[in-house]
Amino acid sequence: MAADKKKSKVKIGKENQPGFALEKLYLKDVSVEVPNAPEIFTSREAPKISVELNNEIKPLADSFYEVSLQLTITSKIDEQTAFVVDIVQAGIFAIKNIPEDGLEAVLSITCPNILFPYAREAIANFTVKAGFNPVQLQPINFEALYMQEQQKKDSKKS
Repeated sequence: MAADKKKSKVKIGKENQPGFALEKLYLKDVSVEVPNAPEIFTSREAPKISVELNNEIKPLADSFYEVSLQLTITSKIDEQTAFVVDIVQAGIFAIKNIPEDGLEAVLSITCPNILFPYAREAIANFTVKAGFNPVQLQPINFEALYMQEQQKKDSKKS
């Protein structure tokens, strides 16, 4: 009888423990444009690459969240656009029993850190398929980006 009580106590304890899991990883949207082909391929100048990054969080049902990482990579040679790769890498995450003040950080730091390598690989593959050298993005410090956003919010409140 005492063993039964212990089992039920453990079970209740587990239900209240914090939990985090990647439920589904998927490429939500992708666009590759080479607007100045084929002429752009005759240029021998080094392209200039710019990167735009966006993170979107969408609550789903019962402790599930969709986190989307949108990256737009633009390559220009002189003033001509060589290519534009726009990708949205997304994931569905199950997040349970995390305090409200920590939930935003998990969604803004941990989830994008998981998604970024997949987006990075897809960007490299799509740039090669578009006829260019692979774009190898440098790692992104999502914690620093989150802290900057928090500082902006705090300064607006003041």
